[in-house]
Amino acid sequence: MELANRVKTLTPSSTLAITAKAKELKNEGHDVIGLAAGEPDFNTPQFIIDAANEAMQNGFTKYTPSGGIPKLKEAIAAKFKQDNDLSYSSDEIIVTTGAKHALYTLFQVLLNAGDEVIVPAPYWVSYPEQVKLAGGKPVVVEADEANNFKITPEQLENSISNRTKAVIINSPSNPTGMMYSKDELEKIGQICLKHNILIVSDEIYEKLIYTVDQHVSIASISEQLKEHTIVVNGVSKSHSMTGWRIGYAAGPQKIIKAMTSLASQSTSNPTSIAQYAALAAYCSKEDAGDEMRNTFSERLDTLYELLNDIPGVSCQKPKGAFYLFPNVKEAVKKNGFDSTDDWVKALLEEEKVALVPGSGFGFPDNVRLSYAISIDLLNEAAARIKRFVINHQS
Repeated sequence: MELANRVKTLTPSSTLAITAKAKELKNEGHDVIGLAAGEPDFNTPQFIIDAANEAMQNGFTKYTPSGGIPKLKEAIAAKFKQDNDLSYSSDEIIVTTGAKHALYTLFQVLLNAGDEVIVPAPYWVSYPEQVKLAGGKPVVVEADEANNFKITPEQLENSISNRTKAVIINSPSNPTGMMYSKDELEKIGQICLKHNILIVSDEIYEKLIYTVDQHVSIASISEQLKEHTIVVNGVSKSHSMTGWRIGYAAGPQKIIKAMTSLASQSTSNPTSIAQYAALAAYCSKEDAGDEMRNTFSERLDTLYELLNDIPGVSCQKPKGAFYLFPNVKEAVKKNGFDSTDDWVKALLEEEKVALVPGSGFGFPDNVRLSYAISIDLLNEAAARIKRFVINHQS
């Protein structure tokens, strides 16, 4: 039986592929260090787990409204007001089965065949694939590493056509951890207003920042920009709730209504119990991420120094998320490999260290490393990578 054309062009997730291979080697008894995972290594805070258990005991195990339970929407609106100085009503918010589902649903209701979405590279692996699934065309704009992997207003302006429907901004970024400043966002926003382009602002890493710089939501800069922005977020990273699958989007009521209608015909609703867990996460006065941020900051400092000590590897220090995105072009060349993908594969096979090749993020000269593992394992992983590089030098 012939498959639908929409899935034939999909590129498998490089992150999931390398993670699966690492797990396979682990199951065979190998001592594998995985630096590929895109999730915190902390468990969900106990008070959130307790809230989920209480919800189950109280019978909150049934269908909910497709767009999310009213109390959770109210809590999300309060979060936006407190953290981002943004005011949203409940009909401007949809709760989704993870932030990824929010993005998927958005592109499904937004794009017609041939519509273009500007995707700055390095990009999260799912952005271009989701655009293609919706019949759109991802227009990749390569950011300069010298500009901290951020596109300039000039690059954005030059990439706009009469088919451009939206641009994706991810700050802090996966895979680079870099952030746009308020001034940079304002300039990008003005171009989007000029051309009537929707801004898709993925802010899932907003709570994981390790500098004095403050996260700025582009929607908070002006009322005009708010009307042209869909903000996507969730509890996966901020509260270490990746498996609970609760995300959300906020924006113009017309778009949110369409997303809710689509959800009603696809997922029905996010898991009821997970919604009550997310409600507890946002209603508690406890800062669930404080310990996690401090730990990640220490790990970042450690791994950053270790990577820059490896011959042929150069790395910029990110401001947020939990990834490093070093350039390994010189190491790959000196080690005699044809591509970074081959280099990463050999590293996993020989030294049992799992990285994600940058080709999956649109930057084939780089690799992504997650520092969501212990300091001891980071030290050991860096030592193995350095040994691999030195042993393969030609």
